[in-house]
Amino acid sequence: MLKTDVVVIGAGPAGSMAAKHAALGGADVVLIDKKSEIGTPKRCAEGVYDEGFKWLNIEPNERWIAQRIYGATLHSPDGNSFTVTSEDVPVQGFILERKVFDKHMAMDAARAGAKIMIKTLVTDIKRNENGFILSCDSIEGTIEVEAKIAICADGPESIMAKKLGINSTTPQNMMSCAQFEMCNVDYNDDEKIEFYLGQDVALKGYAWIFPKGNGVANVGLGVTGNTDKTAYEYIMDFIEKCPATKNAQPIEMNIGGDPINGLIEKIYDDNLLICGDAAGQVNPIEGGGIIEGMLGGMAAGDVAAKAIKEENYSKERLHEYYEKYSELSFNLIETLPAARDIVYSFTDDEYNKIISVANTIDLKNISKRDVLKVVFKLPPTLTTKLIKLLKIVFPKQMKSILF
Repeated sequence: MLKTDVVVIGAGPAGSMAAKHAALGGADVVLIDKKSEIGTPKRCAEGVYDEGFKWLNIEPNERWIAQRIYGATLHSPDGNSFTVTSEDVPVQGFILERKVFDKHMAMDAARAGAKIMIKTLVTDIKRNENGFILSCDSIEGTIEVEAKIAICADGPESIMAKKLGINSTTPQNMMSCAQFEMCNVDYNDDEKIEFYLGQDVALKGYAWIFPKGNGVANVGLGVTGNTDKTAYEYIMDFIEKCPATKNAQPIEMNIGGDPINGLIEKIYDDNLLICGDAAGQVNPIEGGGIIEGMLGGMAAGDVAAKAIKEENYSKERLHEYYEKYSELSFNLIETLPAARDIVYSFTDDEYNKIISVANTIDLKNISKRDVLKVVFKLPPTLTTKLIKLLKIVFPKQMKSILF
């Protein structure tokens, strides 16, 4: 039997961050992943904002950056579009090469002192007097790992969390996603990501084109709610109709679910921490979870290391993880589901009106009050929705404007 202080299940970005920070904090750490190659297959559009890496104290590395992004274009159902650039709003980002990025994050964990076990499937997890015993199937046969603290970072399905009585996700909480990495994509600007809105494009969701340079892009979409069409059927229709993908050819396909209902009810318990997609650490509006999950992993690793030093693995001690993550994520993961519901309630006509009015804005010279003036140009019902949305997403700013 292999004994350790902390075992991390899943070597995605969240799990590797948890392992890294637990090891940096002095804990003996084992990081387990079921795949023979960390980082494959990818399950996301690979987009991140650069500010997130500053929060994580990670220096961007050209080896795992496919494309730098300096703007975004939103396409309304009627064919109009609205573009924002980093000159208008000081936000930049990257399209990652996840197969390289994930490996680098795991390497960072190893350099910090974590032991990595690949092609090792955790088949069971049970409590004992010392914490947990994990049963694992590896290339070398069946092994057991005993740990004082377990960190579940095993994706949105989180089978291990379910085995411990924590239902991490349900179908109702998932966005169904389908994506192709494609070549010969005719995008207008490889430094801008593109979003396509409309119920025919993606029911209660959106489609995206995230350029990776040289005519390569991630082309995908996510849908929520009851629909007669699958995400795969939606993406095939989109690719057929979108001018940018008219001559594009697929080189990789990814299909899966994205938890968009905010944090699960319990992300910690005695001897247990849950992070990443398994914890619902995903932006509920746009479904991004790389930075959000890594913040969760960083918090989980830090708290686990301190708990090991103090020899206190109770849920009362591990509650600090929840507090730390809420602070790091600005509590947005818990507040944004309400904003998501508003966004997904927009009709095609409302999307058209929003994009049309947005094009009248001079973003370089606009004030907060000017934003409200523009909002009030819209029909009353839509204005009410947008005011509610702005209050949720920008509570402090809206309070200073309205009161």
